[in-house]
Amino acid sequence: QVQLVESGGGLVQPGDSLMLSCTASGGTFTFSNYAVGWFRRAPGKGREFVALITAGDRTAYADSVKGRFTVSRDNAENTVYLQMKSLKPGDTAVYVCAAREGANFYFETPAYHYWGLGTQVTVSS
Repeated sequence: QVQLVESGGGLVQPGDSLMLSCTASGGTFTFSNYAVGWFRRAPGKGREFVALITAGDRTAYADSVKGRFTVSRDNAENTVYLQMKSLKPGDTAVYVCAAREGANFYFETPAYHYWGLGTQVTVSS
C-alpha cells in the first residue's frame, strides 16, 4: 500500500510562485515505476487534471497551466514536485496528487490507485 502526502500549499498573491511536493511511502515499491498526476478541485467544481509525470519522466499539462507549471520528480526521495509560477486567482483549489504503477500517460482519475489528501492553494490579493 502506497501512501501519498502533499505539502507546500498556502495563501499567495497573484503572480507569486509556490512549489508543491507529493511524497510517497509505505511498503516495498519502486517509485520510479510509478506515474504521478496532480489534480485540483476548486470550490463548486469537479476534480480537474493539472499535470502528470510518467515513470519515464515524460510530462503533460492541462492547457490552463501550460507554461506556468512544471512537474518533476526525485525518485531517490520518492517525491514529485509541482512548481507553480505566475499564479492566478483561478488556480485556487485543493491540489491532490495520485499515483499508479505503469509507463503510460494517465489523464483520468479512475486510472490512479493511490491518492493523497490534498493541500490548499489560495491565490488572492
